[in-house]
Amino acid sequence: MVKDQIYKELRRSIIKGYLKPGERLDIVKLTKHYETSITPLRDAISLLSQEGLVTIKPRRGYFVCQITVHQLIDLFEVREILETASIQRAVGRITDEQIEQLTHDYTGYDDDSYDRYIDENRRFHCLIAKATGNEELVQMMGRVHDLLARFMFLVFRQTVKTQDKTHTCIIEALQARDEEAVLKAIIDEIRTTRDFVIARVMEEQGDSWQIGNFETSKLKNLEIKIPIVNSLQ
Repeated sequence: MVKDQIYKELRRSIIKGYLKPGERLDIVKLTKHYETSITPLRDAISLLSQEGLVTIKPRRGYFVCQITVHQLIDLFEVREILETASIQRAVGRITDEQIEQLTHDYTGYDDDSYDRYIDENRRFHCLIAKATGNEELVQMMGRVHDLLARFMFLVFRQTVKTQDKTHTCIIEALQARDEEAVLKAIIDEIRTTRDFVIARVMEEQGDSWQIGNFETSKLKNLEIKIPIVNSLQ
C-alpha cells in the first residue's frame, strides 16, 4: 500500500508539472517525506519508469523524463495510428451495451476535475479499443494515453469543452455505425489537442522540454499519414 501511495503521488506531481522534466528525484528527501524505507520508494519509481515518466540512470540516480518536441509529435502520431485502427475495427463490432457505457464514462468537468478527466478520457478511448477484441491494442492505447497525460494538463482548460462535444459526436457516429464520421471526429480531436499542447509547451517550458529551433508554424504543414486498413467485420 505504501508503494501504491508513493506511486500515485509522484505520478500526479510529474503530470501536474510540480516535478519538472530533467529534475532529479532526491531519494533521501523522498524517504523522509513519505516516512518509509527505500524499497517501496524504488518500487514506485520502477513503475513510473515503465510508464515513461522517470528515467533511471545507473550511478547517477532517478530523473523525470525529458522529451523533445519531435518526440512529442511522434507520440501524437502513434496515438492517431492506434485510434484509427481501433475505430476501423470497432465500428462494426461495438455493441449497444458498450456504446451505452461510453455515454456514462464521459461527463461534464470543471477547472478542478483534471484527475477525473484524464482517467475517464483514457477509459473512453480504451473502451472503444476493447470493442475490437484485441487486448494488445487496448494495452497500447492505454500506454500512449499515459505518456501524453502530463502534456494534457497544460491544455486541460482549453480542450476539455471541445473534447466533450467531440466525444458526443463519436458516440453518435458509433451508434449510426458511421466509420467516416467517427474517424473525422477522432482525428480532429487528436490534431487540435496536439497543436494546443505543442504551443503551450514551447510557450511555457521551452528549456525544460528541449525545444531546440522547432517552430509552431511548422505544424501547419504537418500531416500525419495514416494507413487505412479495411475494417474486420
